[in-house]
Amino acid sequence: MTPGRFASARPPARERPRSAERDGNRLGALLCWAVVFADIGTSVYYVPGILYAQVGLLAGLFVSMTLVAFALLALKYAEVSVRFPQGGGVVTVAAHGINPWVGAIGGMFILVDYFLTSAISSDSGVQYLSAIVHQIAPYIVPLTLVLLVLLGLLNWWGIRESAQVSAAFAVAAFVTDMMILAAVGINVPWHAITQVFAELFAPSLRPVTLLVGFAGSFLAFSGLESIAQLAPVMRTPRRRTVTVALVLVVATVGLTSPLLTIFSTTLLTTCTPHFTHCAPEVLRATLAHHAAQPDPNQFISELAALAGGSGFGRVLEVLTAITAATLLVFASNTAIIGAYHVFLALARMRFFPGIVAVRNRWRGTPHVAILLATAIPMVVLVGVRGDVNTLGDMYAFGLLGAFTLTCLGLDVIRWRERGGAVTLRGLEEHENHAGGRTRWRGWQAVTFALGLLTTLLVSVAWVTNLGAKPLATAFGGGVTVLGVGIAVAYYAWQHSHGRRPVFTSALFRAIPGAVLVVLAPDEAHAEQVVRVACERAAGHSVVMLYLGDPVERPIRPMQFGDPYLYDEAAQHVFSKAAHLCHRLRARSTYFVYSLGGTDAALRAWQIIQPAAVVVEEAVAGARLAAVVAPEPESSVELDGARVVVYARLREAEAAGAEAAGAEAGHSSVE
Repeated sequence: MTPGRFASARPPARERPRSAERDGNRLGALLCWAVVFADIGTSVYYVPGILYAQVGLLAGLFVSMTLVAFALLALKYAEVSVRFPQGGGVVTVAAHGINPWVGAIGGMFILVDYFLTSAISSDSGVQYLSAIVHQIAPYIVPLTLVLLVLLGLLNWWGIRESAQVSAAFAVAAFVTDMMILAAVGINVPWHAITQVFAELFAPSLRPVTLLVGFAGSFLAFSGLESIAQLAPVMRTPRRRTVTVALVLVVATVGLTSPLLTIFSTTLLTTCTPHFTHCAPEVLRATLAHHAAQPDPNQFISELAALAGGSGFGRVLEVLTAITAATLLVFASNTAIIGAYHVFLALARMRFFPGIVAVRNRWRGTPHVAILLATAIPMVVLVGVRGDVNTLGDMYAFGLLGAFTLTCLGLDVIRWRERGGAVTLRGLEEHENHAGGRTRWRGWQAVTFALGLLTTLLVSVAWVTNLGAKPLATAFGGGVTVLGVGIAVAYYAWQHSHGRRPVFTSALFRAIPGAVLVVLAPDEAHAEQVVRVACERAAGHSVVMLYLGDPVERPIRPMQFGDPYLYDEAAQHVFSKAAHLCHRLRARSTYFVYSLGGTDAALRAWQIIQPAAVVVEEAVAGARLAAVVAPEPESSVELDGARVVVYARLREAEAAGAEAAGAEAGHSSVE
């Protein structure tokens, strides 16, 4: 048999995915930290005020307690970034770990999160700006709406966020936060600080208060999902990059968020002038005398003014307000970008109609997705009249829902691997993570146990918020039901028009009696190959393997980089195959999309251990044929296509055939 197009283990250089290492687009650990901290770090500007309204002086205590859960959650997101270099976060993890429709639900959760991030960040940004430009205070909501419109127009025009700009904002915010903490340490008497911490830990907590405070304080760590969206543009090896980045995130957030929350919610509300006394009684006394109270929407800038004292207070207040406003506006824009990329991914996954992904002819930007990502936060903002506390209450549903599904999906994947399942990997340059059977010993068992604990903690927080924050449940649940309803209706419409959206699988183990079907790009006879496979299966499972062509495609931060979502030819072939398998009553059908040519086919053959391999003669390479079987079991001429069937050899024969195949493959490469 003459070598076919996949005789070489490596595709031609011109077909490989673009190496971002070469064109300088990869993000190192510091830039990844900057992007994530620029997202999470904004929470400190509005979370203290929101939590203070809910739990009073215990806000800082709950943020400190939840920091432990945040660190555990960061461990799982680090693994998600390594396992799924194509990005996608909760959508990808839930789809591969649980079910594609659960991935769609996860997509709706993260959309709710992005909508509220955009609304609350822009609103809070204008609030902080009003601390130094008092004239705009009566016009917070109109100015916030104008700001969102401008951000939407910028994205329509095609302005791209820069990781270097994120780094500048993140460093500025972190330095300002540390200056505030340093000012507290220098200018606030030690006895006042000790009084603050004594009052903080004095109350006895009821179980209900503990649960509500724990669940609500997760808002201080919103933005962690963005690390998974950076996976496609991370510098390799990703494991090292994401580990260093998240260690920096946990360290910087852990240092600033709890302390700023503690000091802003106590020093501003319970201390007398010159900090001679700090206790809740002071707050009650000032309220009785109708004294001016600090604005919870500007807690951090007011803390800066108080801690800086008469000499440096005003300068530090202005610096904090400018930094906060800038970073919050930047976070709002990041949320818009993240939201429209989720819309695009759901459209490419065939959950949403194609109109969502339509691009503007002039600017080449997805104007419909951008319009949705901008308009919905504006509607929310008008609906709550710009109230930050209400927006904070609504935030919980999507944030904790996305965290829960991500954790649960990863737990399911780990459990399947424990049972022997293996991840099918494609081209090494694209995937950058070797698949293989996992030996569940030592640290891996500890990691699995910690993962289950993390899932439990996040799930408890989410369930608590479902009952404690009915507005969040109503809004988030309503958006999710609406989005999933659209997906179900569109899915049914596609079926009625002869289209069958196909979701690919990632984890596999040996499938006794299965038939492996190898399909190639631009294959005109895919239907004939699938027909032969379904007839050969005789009630056993059919695994469709499409060997995609690597192409150069620039991937930007927050963009889903799964090559299958961009391969319309593969989706069309899989759709026809699924329709035909359904018509021929194939018992169960799996679909796999992989890069890597013959290596990918051999990898699938080794893992699944099928009873037979069905492939068009023009596609089968010498190496594939030599490893699977020296000669085909049968050959069928069907509508101008010659389809060959290779039966699996016994293990002893297969070992010798594989050695011969390796030699043949080496010769073909040379």
